[in-house]
Amino acid sequence: MLTIEQQIERNAQRMTEKVALICKDTEVSYGELWERCCEEAKRLQEDASFYKGKRVILAAAGNAEFVYQYFGTHLAGGICVPIDPDTKEGRRDYIQSVVNEDFRFKIEDLDGIADIMFTTGTTGAPKGVVLTHENIAASARNINAYIGNDADDIELLALPVSHSFGLGRLRCVLSKGGTIVLLGTFANVKRFFAALDEYHVTGFGMVPASWAYLKMMSRDKIRNYADQLKYIEIGSSFMSIEDKKMLMEWLPSTRMCMHYGLTEASRSAFMEFHEYAENLSSIGKAAPNVDIRIIDGEICVKGEHVTKSYWNESPERIAQDFHGDYFRTGDSGWMDEDGHIYIKGRIKEMINVGGEKVSPMEVEDVLNAIPQIKESACCAMPDKVMGEVVEAFIVEKEPITDAEIMEIIKPQLENYKWPKKIQRIAEIPKTSSGKIQRLQLKVNS
Repeated sequence: MLTIEQQIERNAQRMTEKVALICKDTEVSYGELWERCCEEAKRLQEDASFYKGKRVILAAAGNAEFVYQYFGTHLAGGICVPIDPDTKEGRRDYIQSVVNEDFRFKIEDLDGIADIMFTTGTTGAPKGVVLTHENIAASARNINAYIGNDADDIELLALPVSHSFGLGRLRCVLSKGGTIVLLGTFANVKRFFAALDEYHVTGFGMVPASWAYLKMMSRDKIRNYADQLKYIEIGSSFMSIEDKKMLMEWLPSTRMCMHYGLTEASRSAFMEFHEYAENLSSIGKAAPNVDIRIIDGEICVKGEHVTKSYWNESPERIAQDFHGDYFRTGDSGWMDEDGHIYIKGRIKEMINVGGEKVSPMEVEDVLNAIPQIKESACCAMPDKVMGEVVEAFIVEKEPITDAEIMEIIKPQLENYKWPKKIQRIAEIPKTSSGKIQRLQLKVNS
């Protein structure tokens, strides 16, 4: 399997003048992209403090300079540690201290490691996920195979490249010889649609929060691009079935591919909205070249894209995250006879009501369907009789009483799933990638 850099070099040889990157009206050809990456590699190698396997922390600003630095560091034999440019000092210092430590547990050759991606995490300190060149090349191969990316794609990238999703989109497009337009964020909706028009964009990636913002700021304008958009990749957090159906109606010919995965196992499952019209509540099936099994009620993943280690953790500790060759995702789920996979929730977040396991997502789905509720999150609350009961946190669109909420909920859920306490809060705490931090609610309740 060729590394991502080898694939970019091949594209530079085959299509030297083709545009690879567009950033702030500047176009960079594949030939120039490869030349700039090689220059960055040479600059690092001539630095007396640089050595193969050195960890290089990069402020992932989503511009052309980051792209040169990222691939150039790999070419020089360094290990990239992409971080958000706005990372707070405490987190930055923590990451710096961790990556500065030598890799005590020799699991794989340092030359084979491409990146260390620090998870945002819903609990505890962030962990450094070690990704090899094989991991990231396999991931790009799998994603491209499912979505159908090719050299004709012109993708608008408005996701942070400090995270697995955005950085993965960059690798996917460049490995296939497509063109990527670096926008930065979805914040400027006018600029987003102007870029769709100017560059005749054929696809983009987004998280559900970005979709909610686009819909709020532009209503149904996206449907004007139904004949132009070949694909949209969606991921990182929950999206309502209502929104999925809306996109299906507005973009009837666009492949809308929603992924499931973790930093440790990027895009392990996919579902395409039109194809899965009867199974929109599932996360789809295993991605190409990926094997997924449910082991003891937990979704477990096997494939060349799966990490083998965390930075500086012992083999004994890492072994706890695997069932044999299968990585333990920490998500509780089940699979139907046709292979569709369904998530119940994070195992650590499951609520044990007198021995009955309650998925917070199941209760949240019912709450979120109430017109007066913008969003919700549920977690466990200690109870002297039942051990734990459900506690709900809601963000209101309009005022609604507890009694009115319960009147709607009771016919839809078994009584042990009913919230015993409902709290109103200004916003639901989430990670930077949009995942609900339920355990933070539990600690603060």
